[in-house]
Amino acid sequence: MLRQINIYNRKIGEGCPPFIIAEMSGNHNQSLKRALQIVEEAAKAGAHALKLQTYTADTMTLDIHSGDFRIHDSESLWKGYSLYDLYKEAYTPWEWHKPIFERCKELGIIAFSTPFDESAVDFLETLEVPCYKIASFENTDVSLIRKAAGTGKPMIISTGMATAAELDEAVRTARKSGCKDLILLKCTSSYPASPENSNILTIPHLRQAFDCEAGLSDHTLGIGVAVASIALGATVIEKHFTLNRAEGGVDSAFSLEPEEMKQLAGEAYRAWQGLGKVSYGPLKDEEKSLDLRRSLYITQDMQKGDFFSKDNLRPIRPGLGLPPKYYDVLIGKQVNQDVRKGTPMSWKLI
Repeated sequence: MLRQINIYNRKIGEGCPPFIIAEMSGNHNQSLKRALQIVEEAAKAGAHALKLQTYTADTMTLDIHSGDFRIHDSESLWKGYSLYDLYKEAYTPWEWHKPIFERCKELGIIAFSTPFDESAVDFLETLEVPCYKIASFENTDVSLIRKAAGTGKPMIISTGMATAAELDEAVRTARKSGCKDLILLKCTSSYPASPENSNILTIPHLRQAFDCEAGLSDHTLGIGVAVASIALGATVIEKHFTLNRAEGGVDSAFSLEPEEMKQLAGEAYRAWQGLGKVSYGPLKDEEKSLDLRRSLYITQDMQKGDFFSKDNLRPIRPGLGLPPKYYDVLIGKQVNQDVRKGTPMSWKLI
């Protein structure tokens, strides 16, 4: 029996096309109008779901702008920001959630969110979200996992930075707290992530080790890694999404634009179609091609009694003569009638 998860009548899992999530994050640039445009473009591009992040600067960190609370990493996209200012700029106002979710519903795509504390779960419950996503940086927050799992709704957990032991604890906590349907997303928590650090071979291991669905939360540039993950069994792909990287946004540098998201949705579906099943022998659609295989043909006019040789018998196309494997058997045998060049070889000519 195929293992599948149902979210708002959308089946996810074995035997189902890949489920594509467009992550808005803070790419709305504090404009509700832009946020709604992102919803519209995500739906138009073929995404199946749009995901928000639900927090405030105060639920994420302290209003301190120095020391441990400032980003000092010289390679970070957010170098120089205090954590408080970054989250203040990036957060999605809670009063925007309802109109964004309503627009998603109108356009036929699923809307849900990543809660970053227990108050966010309580808020999202009032909006009747169909599932919850736990971010990589929160995958060790067992209290948050317990709270989200307690709703009984499907959960998606990103695995960035987590050890196998930490993931085991997260999964056990989710299941013990009421989560029956779980999806783990392989994730590399660097922004952007490099393909060589993506390690998508982990995806089938996640599925086997934790007996759940598995996919990819991808921070690399482009769509190559995401499409490749389909061949390894990814049933969910999440990518950050923006209208235009040139217009800025806290996550815009590693986000897909609409045309790229459209390409991802299309190529991921084609990659999934290509998986098929273990198959040998000609398919029905290949049967007409059998005639173009090589086979043995008479390549010179011959008279009765002539001997077959490399000069008058060759394996060539089309495939209407005897198979090439009989070539060595036939060399040196005599033809029993006159034959013309271009005659397919058959046993009745011996």
